[in-house]
Amino acid sequence: MLFLDSLTQQLPYPENISSDIIAVGGRISKEILLDAYSKGIFPWYSHPPVQWYSPFERFVLFPDSLHCSKSLLKTIKKNIFTVTVDANFKEVIEQCSFISRPSQNGTWITSDIIKHYTALHKSGYAHSVEVWSNDRLCGGLYGVAVGKIFCGESMFSLVDDASKVGFIALASMLFNAGYKLIDCQVYTANLERFGAVTIERTDYLQMLKEYGHFVSENDWQKKYSYNSQDVLDFLHK
Repeated sequence: MLFLDSLTQQLPYPENISSDIIAVGGRISKEILLDAYSKGIFPWYSHPPVQWYSPFERFVLFPDSLHCSKSLLKTIKKNIFTVTVDANFKEVIEQCSFISRPSQNGTWITSDIIKHYTALHKSGYAHSVEVWSNDRLCGGLYGVAVGKIFCGESMFSLVDDASKVGFIALASMLFNAGYKLIDCQVYTANLERFGAVTIERTDYLQMLKEYGHFVSENDWQKKYSYNSQDVLDFLHK
């Protein structure tokens, strides 16, 4: 395992590293995050030092695997939520940091993470989805767009189904736009219900080489708009 200092930092390529943890230490910055995602690596830690991951078993969602439960379809048809894109990134990431997760001690969304992912957002690389009910933000998610791959980072929900609607909305919008997969990083039962599957690290890295070319996009708010019928049409293709 590589130990990084805070001054000179070069993340290694993970192909030949026999661990989920690629490196430990170093610092978080916008530039380091871009380098990490381009190599299939992401930070995940609740306290220093930073741990840099590239799991052997990567959990991903492909367009033809997207699944929506009957109960969630009913919720979408009721139009009880409004969904926006990149309308309030900072509030979404902060809300994600507040969510208590039973399997985790503390949060990896530290003040440093919030600062530098917000910088990624302002530069057009990180994006958010907001879910509203009666003008109140009640759910959302954020992640990093790496070419035609979207790397999901975290989601939150303050009312039932809010984050699920946000995820389905994002997936249908991106897959309609030609995205090849959503990187869910590690297994969760919730994302498995949407159709996410496990692939080998080598397969993920190969897809990253083919489709993961960074493009700064500050127009997601105009480019992607939510329409429940569009989501339903995509799900019934």
